[in-house]
Amino acid sequence: MSRWEELTGGGSGQAYAARFTALARGGKDVHGEARFCAALVPAGARVLDAGCGTGRVMIRLAELGYDCVGVDLDASMLAVAQQQAPELPWVQADLARFEPSLLGIATDFDLVVAAGNVFPLLAPGTEATVVRRLAAALRPGGLMVAGFGLDEAHLPVPPGLTLLEYDDCCAAAGLTLVDRFATWDADPYDGGGYAVSVHRR
Repeated sequence: MSRWEELTGGGSGQAYAARFTALARGGKDVHGEARFCAALVPAGARVLDAGCGTGRVMIRLAELGYDCVGVDLDASMLAVAQQQAPELPWVQADLARFEPSLLGIATDFDLVVAAGNVFPLLAPGTEATVVRRLAAALRPGGLMVAGFGLDEAHLPVPPGLTLLEYDDCCAAAGLTLVDRFATWDADPYDGGGYAVSVHRR
Protein backbone atom coordinates (compact mmCIF):
# COMPACT_ATOMS: atom_id res chain seq x y z
CA MET A 1 0.00 0.00 0.00
CA SER A 2 1.26 3.48 -0.86
CA ARG A 3 1.82 6.14 1.77
CA TRP A 4 -0.88 8.15 0.00
CA GLU A 5 -3.42 5.37 0.53
CA GLU A 6 -2.41 5.03 4.18
CA LEU A 7 -2.76 8.79 4.62
CA THR A 8 -6.09 9.33 2.85
CA GLY A 9 -7.81 5.97 2.54
CA GLY A 10 -8.16 6.66 -1.18
CA GLY A 11 -11.25 8.82 -0.81
CA SER A 12 -10.02 12.39 -0.58
CA GLY A 13 -10.62 13.64 -4.12
CA GLN A 14 -13.40 16.12 -3.39
CA ALA A 15 -11.68 17.53 -0.29
CA TYR A 16 -8.37 17.87 -2.13
CA ALA A 17 -9.99 19.73 -5.02
CA ALA A 18 -11.91 21.99 -2.65
CA ARG A 19 -8.70 23.06 -0.94
CA PHE A 20 -7.18 24.31 -4.19
CA THR A 21 -10.46 25.92 -5.26
CA ALA A 22 -10.45 27.88 -2.03
CA LEU A 23 -6.82 28.91 -2.54
CA ALA A 24 -7.59 30.13 -6.06
CA ARG A 25 -10.61 32.10 -4.88
CA GLY A 26 -8.41 33.72 -2.26
CA GLY A 27 -6.07 34.97 -4.95
CA LYS A 28 -3.39 32.29 -4.54
CA ASP A 29 -1.54 31.26 -7.70
CA VAL A 30 -2.26 27.55 -8.14
CA HIS A 31 -0.66 27.15 -11.58
CA GLY A 32 3.03 27.35 -10.73
CA GLU A 33 3.71 23.76 -11.77
CA ALA A 34 2.04 24.19 -15.17
CA ARG A 35 3.88 27.46 -15.78
CA PHE A 36 7.18 25.77 -14.88
CA CYS A 37 6.49 22.92 -17.32
CA ALA A 38 5.46 25.31 -20.07
CA ALA A 39 8.86 26.99 -19.81
CA LEU A 40 10.57 23.65 -20.49
CA VAL A 41 8.75 22.37 -23.57
CA PRO A 42 6.80 24.16 -26.33
CA ALA A 43 3.03 24.11 -26.68
CA GLY A 44 1.91 20.97 -28.47
CA ALA A 45 4.45 18.79 -26.66
CA ARG A 46 3.27 15.50 -25.18
CA VAL A 47 3.09 15.56 -21.37
CA LEU A 48 2.49 12.70 -18.96
CA ASP A 49 1.13 13.89 -15.61
CA ALA A 50 2.23 11.09 -13.29
CA GLY A 51 0.18 11.10 -10.11
CA CYS A 52 -2.16 13.63 -11.70
CA GLY A 53 -4.62 13.65 -8.80
CA THR A 54 -7.62 15.86 -9.50
CA GLY A 55 -6.02 17.14 -12.68
CA ARG A 56 -5.17 20.69 -11.63
CA VAL A 57 -1.78 20.76 -13.40
CA MET A 58 -2.79 18.77 -16.45
CA ILE A 59 -5.99 20.71 -17.13
CA ARG A 60 -4.01 23.95 -17.12
CA LEU A 61 -1.38 22.50 -19.44
CA ALA A 62 -4.11 21.31 -21.81
CA GLU A 63 -5.54 24.84 -21.80
CA LEU A 64 -2.09 26.07 -22.81
CA GLY A 65 -2.06 23.72 -25.81
CA TYR A 66 -0.23 20.65 -24.53
CA ASP A 67 -1.11 17.06 -25.48
CA CYS A 68 -1.59 15.52 -22.05
CA VAL A 69 -2.28 12.16 -20.42
CA GLY A 70 -2.97 11.87 -16.69
CA VAL A 71 -2.30 8.77 -14.59
CA ASP A 72 -3.23 8.18 -10.96
CA LEU A 73 -4.12 5.24 -8.73
CA ASP A 74 -6.68 7.08 -6.58
CA ALA A 75 -10.15 6.66 -8.13
CA SER A 76 -11.60 9.48 -6.01
CA MET A 77 -9.04 11.93 -7.38
CA LEU A 78 -9.56 10.77 -10.97
CA ALA A 79 -13.34 11.10 -10.58
CA VAL A 80 -12.86 14.82 -9.89
CA ALA A 81 -10.47 15.17 -12.83
CA GLN A 82 -12.88 13.42 -15.19
CA GLN A 83 -15.76 15.60 -14.00
CA GLN A 84 -13.75 18.77 -14.55
CA ALA A 85 -12.31 17.80 -17.96
CA PRO A 86 -14.10 14.76 -19.44
CA GLU A 87 -12.51 15.39 -22.83
CA LEU A 88 -9.00 14.65 -21.52
CA PRO A 89 -7.46 11.17 -21.13
CA TRP A 90 -7.38 10.06 -17.49
CA VAL A 91 -5.94 6.63 -16.70
CA GLN A 92 -6.19 4.73 -13.42
CA ALA A 93 -2.95 2.84 -12.85
CA ASP A 94 -0.36 2.14 -10.20
CA LEU A 95 2.82 3.96 -11.25
CA ALA A 96 4.88 1.02 -9.97
CA ARG A 97 3.12 -1.18 -12.56
CA PHE A 98 2.63 1.46 -15.25
CA GLU A 99 2.85 -0.10 -18.72
CA PRO A 100 1.87 2.56 -21.29
CA SER A 101 1.85 0.15 -24.23
CA LEU A 102 -0.68 -2.11 -22.49
CA LEU A 103 -2.92 0.92 -22.00
CA GLY A 104 -2.66 2.02 -25.61
CA ILE A 105 -0.43 4.98 -24.71
CA ALA A 106 2.55 5.81 -26.93
CA THR A 107 5.87 6.04 -25.09
CA ASP A 108 7.19 9.21 -26.70
CA PHE A 109 6.44 11.86 -24.12
CA ASP A 110 8.42 15.08 -24.24
CA LEU A 111 7.86 15.66 -20.55
CA VAL A 112 6.84 13.64 -17.50
CA VAL A 113 5.79 15.73 -14.52
CA ALA A 114 5.33 14.38 -11.00
CA ALA A 115 4.07 17.22 -8.83
CA GLY A 116 2.42 17.19 -5.42
CA ASN A 117 4.84 14.96 -3.46
CA VAL A 118 4.23 11.97 -5.72
CA PHE A 119 7.53 10.24 -4.95
CA PRO A 120 7.46 10.53 -1.13
CA LEU A 121 3.90 9.17 -1.15
CA LEU A 122 4.65 6.02 -3.13
CA ALA A 123 4.77 2.62 -1.48
CA PRO A 124 8.17 2.43 0.22
CA GLY A 125 10.69 0.58 -1.90
CA THR A 126 8.96 1.26 -5.24
CA GLU A 127 10.66 4.58 -6.00
CA ALA A 128 13.33 3.14 -8.33
CA THR A 129 10.73 1.10 -10.19
CA VAL A 130 8.49 4.11 -10.70
CA VAL A 131 11.39 6.25 -11.94
CA ARG A 132 12.37 3.51 -14.37
CA ARG A 133 8.84 3.12 -15.72
CA LEU A 134 8.35 6.86 -16.12
CA ALA A 135 11.74 7.29 -17.78
CA ALA A 136 10.82 4.56 -20.25
CA ALA A 137 7.78 6.62 -21.30
CA LEU A 138 10.02 9.50 -22.39
CA ARG A 139 11.34 10.01 -25.89
CA PRO A 140 15.15 10.28 -26.10
CA GLY A 141 15.99 13.76 -24.88
CA GLY A 142 12.71 14.05 -23.00
CA LEU A 143 12.54 15.60 -19.54
CA MET A 144 11.25 14.39 -16.20
CA VAL A 145 10.32 16.96 -13.56
CA ALA A 146 9.55 16.04 -9.97
CA GLY A 147 8.85 18.37 -7.08
CA PHE A 148 8.64 17.01 -3.57
CA GLY A 149 9.29 17.75 0.07
CA LEU A 150 12.35 16.54 1.91
CA ASP A 151 11.46 17.31 5.51
CA GLU A 152 8.48 17.24 7.85
CA ALA A 153 7.64 20.87 7.14
CA HIS A 154 7.01 20.06 3.48
CA LEU A 155 5.43 16.60 3.76
CA PRO A 156 2.25 15.09 5.23
CA VAL A 157 4.22 11.93 6.10
CA PRO A 158 7.65 11.38 7.67
CA PRO A 159 10.44 11.94 5.12
CA GLY A 160 11.45 8.75 3.38
CA LEU A 161 13.30 9.76 0.20
CA THR A 162 16.42 11.91 0.00
CA LEU A 163 17.57 13.85 -3.05
CA LEU A 164 20.64 11.63 -3.29
CA GLU A 165 18.45 8.53 -3.35
CA TYR A 166 16.18 10.09 -5.96
CA ASP A 167 19.16 11.06 -8.13
CA ASP A 168 20.52 7.52 -7.83
CA CYS A 169 17.15 6.16 -9.01
CA CYS A 170 17.23 8.55 -11.95
CA ALA A 171 20.82 7.65 -12.87
CA ALA A 172 19.94 3.94 -12.80
CA ALA A 173 17.06 4.67 -15.19
CA GLY A 174 19.34 6.49 -17.63
CA LEU A 175 18.38 10.02 -16.60
CA THR A 176 20.82 12.90 -16.12
CA LEU A 177 20.25 15.85 -13.78
CA VAL A 178 19.78 19.07 -15.74
CA ASP A 179 18.81 21.53 -13.02
CA ARG A 180 17.29 21.79 -9.56
CA PHE A 181 15.17 24.52 -8.00
CA ALA A 182 13.71 25.32 -4.60
CA THR A 183 10.22 26.14 -5.91
CA TRP A 184 8.01 25.81 -8.97
CA ASP A 185 8.80 29.49 -9.55
CA ALA A 186 12.36 28.36 -10.37
CA ASP A 187 14.03 29.90 -7.33
CA PRO A 188 17.59 28.53 -7.00
CA TYR A 189 17.86 25.43 -4.84
CA ASP A 190 19.51 26.30 -1.54
CA GLY A 191 19.58 22.94 0.22
CA GLY A 192 16.17 23.51 1.79
CA GLY A 193 13.25 21.20 2.46
CA TYR A 194 11.66 21.26 -1.00
CA ALA A 195 13.20 20.59 -4.39
CA VAL A 196 12.06 20.61 -8.01
CA SER A 197 14.39 18.42 -10.05
CA VAL A 198 14.72 18.32 -13.82
CA HIS A 199 16.30 15.24 -15.40
CA ARG A 200 16.83 14.38 -19.07
CA ARG A 201 16.70 11.01 -20.74
